[in-house]
Amino acid sequence: MNLLKPHWLIASLVVVAIAVFAAFQFKGNEQSKYFTTKVDRGDIRQVVEATGTINAVTTVQVGSQVSGTISHLNADFNSRVKKGQVVAHIDSSLFEGSLLQAKADLANAKANVIASQANLAKAQASELQARADYNRTAGLAKEGVMSQQQLDLAKATADSDDAAVAAAKATITQAVAQVQQKQAAVTVAQTNLDYTTIHAPIDGTVIARSVDVGQTVAASLQAPTLFTIAQDLTKMQVYASTDESDVGVIHTGQIVTFKVDAFPKDTFTGRVSQVRLNATTVQNVVTYNTIIDFDNPDLKLFPGMTAYITIPVANAQNTLRVPNGALRYKPDMTADKLRALYKQYGLISGQAAGTQSAGKQASGDTGAAAKQRRSQAEGTQGGSADGGQQHTPRVDVAVVWKLCPDKTLEPVRIRTRITDHTVTEIAQVLNGQLNDGDELVTGVATVSSSATRAPGLGGTQPRVR
Repeated sequence: MNLLKPHWLIASLVVVAIAVFAAFQFKGNEQSKYFTTKVDRGDIRQVVEATGTINAVTTVQVGSQVSGTISHLNADFNSRVKKGQVVAHIDSSLFEGSLLQAKADLANAKANVIASQANLAKAQASELQARADYNRTAGLAKEGVMSQQQLDLAKATADSDDAAVAAAKATITQAVAQVQQKQAAVTVAQTNLDYTTIHAPIDGTVIARSVDVGQTVAASLQAPTLFTIAQDLTKMQVYASTDESDVGVIHTGQIVTFKVDAFPKDTFTGRVSQVRLNATTVQNVVTYNTIIDFDNPDLKLFPGMTAYITIPVANAQNTLRVPNGALRYKPDMTADKLRALYKQYGLISGQAAGTQSAGKQASGDTGAAAKQRRSQAEGTQGGSADGGQQHTPRVDVAVVWKLCPDKTLEPVRIRTRITDHTVTEIAQVLNGQLNDGDELVTGVATVSSSATRAPGLGGTQPRVR
C-alpha cells in the first residue's frame, strides 16, 4: 500500500496542472456577446398608474342620540330609503315616563304661580288697610287723641305690609321662572322621546347595518352608528392614492380610465375632479388623494371596490423611440477608457478630459472633485455626460451605446422626453447619430472558448454581465 501513495500523488498533481492550464487557456479567449435592441418609430403614451377605492359621492352615518334597546328595524342592507322615512325604533318606555314626570312638574310650577298671585293680592289688601290705619292714626295724633306710640305702631304695620307685598311679587317672579324651567324639562323629555324614532336623513341606499333587534346602544360618549346610507350610487367617486412625484402632471378635468377585479374585461371612464392637498405619509412615502368622478347608471360598481386607475399625461405619435434597457446599460470599462471614448466622439472636450486626468494625479484630490469627474464622465441614466462647461448632469440627458458593424461601441448622447416605462421618446440627438433601425446595446455576456479542449473538461461556459 505504501508503494501506491506516490503514484496517486503524482496523478493528482497532473490533474491539477491540466486544470490550471485549461483555466488560463479559457481566460485568454474570453469574448463579449452583446444583447441589442433596435431604435424604431412608433407611438408612446405616458400614463400615471395608481390604485384607489370606489366610494359614493355622499355617505351618511345614521346614529342614535339616546341610549336604549332597539325594538324595531324598518330597513336592512341594500334597502332604498327616502328622506324622513322611519328606519328604526328604540324602546321608549323610560322616555315616556320621563316626559310624564316633566309635565307633572310643569303643572305643579304653574299652580305655584297661581298661589303666589293669590298671596300677592292678600298682601296688597293688608298693605292697603295698614296704610289707611296709619293715615288715620297720624291725623288723630296731631289732635292729641292718639299717642305717639300708637302712631309708631301703625307706621310699622304699614311698612311691614309694604314689604310683604314686595315679597309676594318676588315669589311670583320665582314661580314664573320655575314654570319656564319645568317647560324646558318637558321640551328635553319630548325631544329624547322623539329621538327614539330614527329617520333617514337623505334619500339613498343602505349599504351597512350595524345593529339588530334587541341590541342595546349606548350614546353616553358618542353617537353609535346604526346605518350607513349612500345618497346616490349612480354618481360615484374613486379615491386614488397618487405618488407625490406624479401630482405635478395631474390636473382637474383629465379623462381617466380604470378597471376593477369584478369586471376585468370592462374599462370604465371618469374625470379628475380634485387633487386634495392633505398628504398621507406611510413609511416615508408621501401620497395625495386624487378624486375621480364617474357615472354608474347600471349600478355595476359597488362602494369599496378596488380600482386600478390609468391617467394619461402625455402622448407622442410616430416618434423615434429607444428601449429603456439601452438607457440603463453602461459598459464595463475603466474611467480612463470611458473618458477616451467620450472625447473621441465629442461628448466631452479635450480640455475637460485633461483637467480630469490632472485632477486624478493630484495628491490633494478631494471627494467632491472625484464626484464631479464621475458626473462629467458618466452622467446619469446609463452614463450620460454633459459638456466641459456644465458640471451638473441633466436628468433628461442620457448616453446610449450603439453597436457598430465592426462590433465596436459608439456612445451617443440624447435628450429624452416622455416614457411609458418600456420605451422612451428621443427628443433630440445631442452628440453622434441615431437613426431608425440602429442597434443599441442593452446587455453583454462574456463567453469563454478555446480552440482545443482539455481532456475531461467541459465545453463553452458563458458568463453574463
